[in-house]
Amino acid sequence: MGHPVVIRTTRPLEGVHLEASGPPALTAPALGHLRALGAAAPEPPRTPGGPARFAAAGNGPGRVTAHTAWADVLPRAHAVDEATVQAATGMMHVHGRRDGAPRGLAVDYAATCASVLTVQGLLAAMLGRARGGTRNPHVTAGADRAALLTLSQYLAAANAPEAEAVELSPGGPPFTAACGTRFELEALDPAPWARFWRELRAPEEAVRAGWPPFQFRYATACAPLPEELHRTTRGVSWARIRQAASAAGAEVCPLHPLTDTAAERGSRAPWTLTPREETWDGPAPGTAPDAALPLAGLTVLEAGRRIQAPLAAHLLGLLGADVVRIEPPGGDPLRGMPPCCSDVSARWLALNRGKRAVQIDIKSRAGQAELRELAAGADVFLHNWAPGKAEQFGLGPDHLAAVNTGLVYAYTSGWAGWQADVPMGTDFMVQARTGVGEAARPADEAPAPSLMTLIDVLGGLLGAEAVLGGLLLRARTGRGVRVESSLLGAAETLTAPALHRAAAGGGARRPAAFRSPFATADGWIAPSDDSAAAVRGRSAELRQLTSQQALDALRADGLAATAVTTDLGALPHDPRLAGVLTRDPLGSLVVPSPWRFA
Repeated sequence: MGHPVVIRTTRPLEGVHLEASGPPALTAPALGHLRALGAAAPEPPRTPGGPARFAAAGNGPGRVTAHTAWADVLPRAHAVDEATVQAATGMMHVHGRRDGAPRGLAVDYAATCASVLTVQGLLAAMLGRARGGTRNPHVTAGADRAALLTLSQYLAAANAPEAEAVELSPGGPPFTAACGTRFELEALDPAPWARFWRELRAPEEAVRAGWPPFQFRYATACAPLPEELHRTTRGVSWARIRQAASAAGAEVCPLHPLTDTAAERGSRAPWTLTPREETWDGPAPGTAPDAALPLAGLTVLEAGRRIQAPLAAHLLGLLGADVVRIEPPGGDPLRGMPPCCSDVSARWLALNRGKRAVQIDIKSRAGQAELRELAAGADVFLHNWAPGKAEQFGLGPDHLAAVNTGLVYAYTSGWAGWQADVPMGTDFMVQARTGVGEAARPADEAPAPSLMTLIDVLGGLLGAEAVLGGLLLRARTGRGVRVESSLLGAAETLTAPALHRAAAGGGARRPAAFRSPFATADGWIAPSDDSAAAVRGRSAELRQLTSQQALDALRADGLAATAVTTDLGALPHDPRLAGVLTRDPLGSLVVPSPWRFA
């Protein structure tokens, strides 16, 4: 394929006309992002049930269509809305680990992730078509597929042959000061953790015992901390806690309500795409003749850590790209994070399976030169280093554009330069600062960030979405593109429905008992949101029945519900997911791709 006709546009979907229909939970986030990418889309009819359907035309011959349902791998009776998808996939279980019982997320997390993945599928299909692929591609996604993807690390760990490194028991932040201020604490290393607690005169034994569960809370979604640590913060003022954090090199952030943070944010897209002025002077790669996936033949360099950037690159790999992971000398230390499958971390495999790895010391001149050489032949460079590090290493967007004018340079950040006084850009600190901790729980629960990594994962999805937008923009303009996404953008995407409800005169938080599952004689069941009120009046009856008996009784009365998965290790054998979860050559559990292309 030769170079495209160079056009003056800053958005990849300008000139594209989009039609959509389906329930708002599945359509609204996608429509917002597609419009931000330049598509013209009228407001769809509000249909409460059924799948979401999208059809895009105008950018080249043919049209691209997408279909997103609540149930794509689950039986339809078990996945009729957000609540039932959360229950059946294990999301309620993971979110509820901190509290010791399954709890529904009060935000539409599975639907939001499915919506973003639908946008990715549409962008990838358009890019594949522009590169000579299928003229009228169709993309199929599902909220259940999206939920399994977001849980892939937890599922992989639960189905590994080894045990967890720490106990999976209830407990965790936030902490509370003497004045009642609830706050999150962040310390990425044991030294600032220990200094912070010693500044507050916490018992030494509790300080030592608290570090492992605190350190692993990102991986386990719980942190059974010694009660002495909570007692310590309840006995001192918020001012003293801030002083201790500053002296220790740790960070603290009070939980902000949604109503406060709403006033600070404007209306903006969750990412930025900035084309370069220079026209790309390299060869435009074509699709491999036998390619079944739209990104086949493209190369992605990923220098990522933890979740956000590695997940974004993982998604690009699932779409067919060749992903080359840049690791430090000696390899990524997280490769050995327990539990392992054949000596490789099951969690690490969930994000990095199938990637090639190159060890480079990016702090050295030789390593920086080596990375620039790799970037000269790549299509995408993706990283989530701390702000300013890329420029410090001579690996910023201008540095790499000097060797590859057509590069899509992608930075997945924490705060996207939002404010000078924001805390460290990590998942739980972003949840605390942006009101996610309030939105994720109904009104009868105290605000608390979920210990399930909601924002890191959604941030990774947005990172992949932004890269695909950048690649499509490059295909249309013949110019390299600088892309930035952020955890802030993920938080704003997730809390947007709550803020819209508040702006319309309703409550930002969901009402008491929203999405609370019901106990049965042998487990838990979760009704659909529409059936919850009717089921609530029968809670005493349900406690006398097995879960299957309870489901049979409710369905006989026309009510929708499903059993709550509370054992991730048993999920591969759950009849609802028969044959869906597989294993890789190392024996680690694999969730299905979030898309199907035809």
